[in-house]
Amino acid sequence: MARTASASISSKIGPDERAAAIEALKTKELDILVIGGGIVGAGSALDAVTRGLSVGMVEARDWASGTSSRSSKLVHGGIRYLEQLNFRLVREALIERGLLLQRLAPHLVKPVRFLYPLSKPVYERFYIGAGMALYDIFSWSGGRPPGVPHHRHLSKTQVMRAIPSLAKDAVVGGLTYYDAQVDDARYVSSLVRTASSYGAHVASRVRVEGFVKVGERVVGVKAHDYQTGEHFEIRAKQVVNATGVWTDDTQAMVGERGQFKVRASKGVHLVVPRDRIHSSMGMIFRTEKSVLFVIPWGRHWLIGTTDTDWNLDKAHPAATAADIDYILEHVNKVMAVPLTRDDVEGVYAGLRPLLAGESDQTSKLSREHIVAHTVPGLVVVAGGKWTTYRVMAEDAVDEAVAALDGRIPASTTAEIPLLGAEGYYAAWNKRGKIARAFGVHKVRIEHLLNRYGTLTDEILDLIRSDSTLAEPLPGADDYIGAEVVYAASHEGALHLEDVLARRTRISIEAWDRGESAAPVAAKLMASVLGWTSEETEKEVSNYLTRVAAERASQLEPDDAAADRVRLEAPDITFGFDEDDIKIEADQGGAPKPGEKVEEPAGAPGDKPKKS
Repeated sequence: MARTASASISSKIGPDERAAAIEALKTKELDILVIGGGIVGAGSALDAVTRGLSVGMVEARDWASGTSSRSSKLVHGGIRYLEQLNFRLVREALIERGLLLQRLAPHLVKPVRFLYPLSKPVYERFYIGAGMALYDIFSWSGGRPPGVPHHRHLSKTQVMRAIPSLAKDAVVGGLTYYDAQVDDARYVSSLVRTASSYGAHVASRVRVEGFVKVGERVVGVKAHDYQTGEHFEIRAKQVVNATGVWTDDTQAMVGERGQFKVRASKGVHLVVPRDRIHSSMGMIFRTEKSVLFVIPWGRHWLIGTTDTDWNLDKAHPAATAADIDYILEHVNKVMAVPLTRDDVEGVYAGLRPLLAGESDQTSKLSREHIVAHTVPGLVVVAGGKWTTYRVMAEDAVDEAVAALDGRIPASTTAEIPLLGAEGYYAAWNKRGKIARAFGVHKVRIEHLLNRYGTLTDEILDLIRSDSTLAEPLPGADDYIGAEVVYAASHEGALHLEDVLARRTRISIEAWDRGESAAPVAAKLMASVLGWTSEETEKEVSNYLTRVAAERASQLEPDDAAADRVRLEAPDITFGFDEDDIKIEADQGGAPKPGEKVEEPAGAPGDKPKKS
């Protein structure tokens, strides 16, 4: 079918699609422009475009490069919020959990079983059991089955049989319950592709550096394409600010502090090999500040998280030696054989955007979200949690369309699955046949189906045309070359870091954090993106420097020292040589050639600097 006759644009967001999107952003007045390519921004773009609106979305860095790729990777109601009597938030999240599991993304969102260990025999079992019964009831309250089994009580013997790694004196019994987990970064990139397939114009590495106003009304933004150096304006009837921990900074560019404040809370997670903890399920433990999760993650465990205030660089939050020691200390309280630093394969830190007063402790701040029309033409959505992104997006778009002319349809995203979801169960049932047809192990097909769903066919087409793409990447056997090529051609990956840190999770799962995979992956990307040998080497060098800086920062004792060391690595800002770029004087207030450019204070993301 010719593109002009199609109801969608493209399921790819490769280089050509990015160029077309930027051309549309420059030349059309949009109904809605979304700033921020995390989970809420991507959800807002999909919500708006599926209501029949013309939509654009820009992201200063890579899709999900901030909070949305550094979470606990859980889709959950938040059992600890029951104790805070936040029943509305828990119920809302559990309804969304069931929707994600069964309708929107069954290929990406999977059930996971957790143990809540008991240290007191009677009262604690009754107290926690009552909370989990309420958890189960809320999960049924959305008009559809929850998609996971209900909770169960276990004796000490049953607990020790299921989790031999627990110290025998650590528990007197336990309760098990189910939540769900997701590769957060992969979900976001799939969400972006889905929005694009319905007609949204999406472009990463495009930074908003100011707002365009007519009187007091926001009518667009001033944008900077990091890949080409071009400055241009994007016009829109309504702009949605979904920049998470950068919300206050973005608001400052329009001259408004905003009606609320967003505080950043740092959460650190450790990655350890699966064989270091013998358990058939995940675990959740209470700490003096919050809770600690031990989460099964393929051939690994994720252990976290911390919950501390962060006031330093938002793009690259750094884990410290103290963070790592804190997590190890708390998990070792219940382990028969303690974990050590030598067991840690990877470490990652992320920032939660929490609604706050001026002096609240981060562990007490709200996980509720707020939507507000702070100035005419500009809607801000902030706060919330990953699991309820769809509700946040719906509320944000509702607020935006209230200011548009005409009758705009209600949200339809509760019935719109992500790309790769439709037909997933049928594909899963014939995974053995697919494996035999392509001469690969069935486990490999299962891996691909749980990452791409029915889009696995597109990965297999690459292997059919070049059998060497079926080979695993060095030091990262879970991933194959075809996935790197596909990330660049179909998933919007523009730099090596995008692939190793987000399209795959090699940067946290591999013992060497992707050092051996980097040269091979870079060459595969070069074939798609047209990099020269010099550019390819630069991508590898930048990535290796990033890894070294992260490792070094994790040896520092405090946040300030860790932040300083982490920022010694060059950041990816420009995909061009600034000395060779000539910017036309009439491009939306762009500087004349040779004119010094002053960066706007408080702009979200990193300030451009030559890598």
